[in-house]
Amino acid sequence: AGPATGGGRAGARGPPDGLCLQAPELSREEKLQLRKEKKQQKKKKRSEKGPAAEPPELGTPSDPAPPRVAAQPTPSPALADGPTSSEKPAGGKSKAELRAERRAKQEAERAQKQAKKAELSQAATPAKPRLSVTEPQSVVKRLPEHVQVDDPAAQRKLAKKLERQQVPLRQDYGTKVNLFSHLHQYSRKKPLTQQMSIPSTVIHPAVVRLGLQYSQGIINGSNARCIALLEVFKQLIRDYSTPPNEELSRDLVAKLKPHISFLNQCRPLSASMGNAIKFLKKEISCLPDTLREEEAKEKLQDTIDKYLREKILLAAEAISRSAFEKINDNDVILVYGCSSLVNRTLCDAHVKKGRAFRVIVVDSRPRLEGRETLRRLVRRGIHCTYVMINAISYVLPEV
Repeated sequence: AGPATGGGRAGARGPPDGLCLQAPELSREEKLQLRKEKKQQKKKKRSEKGPAAEPPELGTPSDPAPPRVAAQPTPSPALADGPTSSEKPAGGKSKAELRAERRAKQEAERAQKQAKKAELSQAATPAKPRLSVTEPQSVVKRLPEHVQVDDPAAQRKLAKKLERQQVPLRQDYGTKVNLFSHLHQYSRKKPLTQQMSIPSTVIHPAVVRLGLQYSQGIINGSNARCIALLEVFKQLIRDYSTPPNEELSRDLVAKLKPHISFLNQCRPLSASMGNAIKFLKKEISCLPDTLREEEAKEKLQDTIDKYLREKILLAAEAISRSAFEKINDNDVILVYGCSSLVNRTLCDAHVKKGRAFRVIVVDSRPRLEGRETLRRLVRRGIHCTYVMINAISYVLPEV
């Protein structure tokens, strides 16, 4: 009998050196062991999240890929379990290499998922497109309530607010000018205080007097209106007393709101008045609760005096000092109406610097405020020319 008929006995004896013989057949126990290993590998593949690299197929029972068996009478079960980590199966790679490949594939898939998530998040929140320098930016600004007269919703909201604060609503003209329909056109024949009972209202008498002066044009100019407002607020603070179970820092701010609404009904607030009101509200809200009422009221009055000195008086002096340096001899300067700051600058340039220049005062009806400018400048010895606004085209060439 040759080696082909020897079967397992030939495998047990081992081939001689230099000869390549056919792999011996496995016993029944070895085949069962291989099948168990296949099932375990399939279970591992299913349990893994990502698709792992498939290991090389083991040989079928009819064409097995047996492990190397030492030349012993009977193969040991440890050797029949399969190849070790340093040994490769008949089909290709070792277990260590397969594990490394599976781990690398899992890392690659995890990186792909993270990249997709990042792309989705960027798509959900798109970046704002950059506007070129030439493209105009369309900015929608919210208009204040006093320039929304043609908006019925804004007017209803304003009426409810005034009713809640017990402030009367000022009546407009019956017939309005269409060009200015978005602005209030108040009737001078029906003053704001005509239907107002002073003792039964929450408005302080000093504020009522100031509002009438605003509406009738007795107090004009941004600085003059702001100074008068702060002086009235000082009187309000002196006459204020904190109600029981209330805090001064909260109750005083609430008390100021109807007074501000009343003044806004008399005449819309200027920018300087709005800044002063914001400053005062902030100072009131920052008062510590440990201060007594008298100390808090004195501190607020000192704060108002400091604001008047620094933000209005010293600021006007600094602006005048910077502006009159730009005025030279023989200049012809045109001004319109009456501005206390412009008048101060011109007077300082003539008196303090000795500059010789001429001023053209332009005026218009109905207030004719330029006459006050003319009086102040002539009193200082400045050469002036007074014209109405319809003649401005004749004097502009010499300005």
